[in-house]
Amino acid sequence: MELPSYWLRRPNSPRHLPSEEAMDRLLDRILASPGGGPIDYQLDVPKWRFLQHAVDREGLVLHGSSDPALTMLEPRQPSDPLEFSDRNAVFAAADGIWPLYFAVVDRARHRMRLLNAAIRVLSPAGPSDPYYLFSISAGALAQRPWRTGTVYLLPGETFEPQPPIDAGGRRVQVLQSASPAPVRPIAALSVDPTDFPFLHQIRGHDDEVLGARIAADPTGFPWLQHGDE
Repeated sequence: MELPSYWLRRPNSPRHLPSEEAMDRLLDRILASPGGGPIDYQLDVPKWRFLQHAVDREGLVLHGSSDPALTMLEPRQPSDPLEFSDRNAVFAAADGIWPLYFAVVDRARHRMRLLNAAIRVLSPAGPSDPYYLFSISAGALAQRPWRTGTVYLLPGETFEPQPPIDAGGRRVQVLQSASPAPVRPIAALSVDPTDFPFLHQIRGHDDEVLGARIAADPTGFPWLQHGDE
């Protein structure tokens, strides 16, 4: 399936990892004591793979943050041109990589506009493997605005998945969910920039150009053109 080159493929992840049993044991321990505390991560497997395992096995959703001490996630109203995201809610991803971006990009010390997504392309043959887009303001990108962050594992019961949307002439499922109610984390996983597999593939965009494209076509996600590749 051909997509513009700004869409990144998920790194190869064998379905039956040698450490799958170890991931199951760690996840079982977390679920047996879901108090929201930090995870003692000792597995010899990238953290995003464990997070994806938690999503796939238990239907958990994930939220990336700079705050390592959240005991309750409260709904917030973002500024977003897409209807689903323009609501007062707790937002989370049904994907093990996407929340790492929000955890390790330092928006507290660097002013920036974000453009990002994790999607599956829908077709009669079924959904594709995940694709990703990660971009921040070019001026901020030049400063390498990375930080240590936290990914929170959340129960999925109150979350509504985002309905499919059209993007670049394709029907896609954005791997995002929203909860109108506060959510108490099950556990918290500390992450640093090296845990994000696409750190060196974060793009830099011109805020004025992006803003003009959004204003001209609020439904034109992802507001990139082939010349931007």
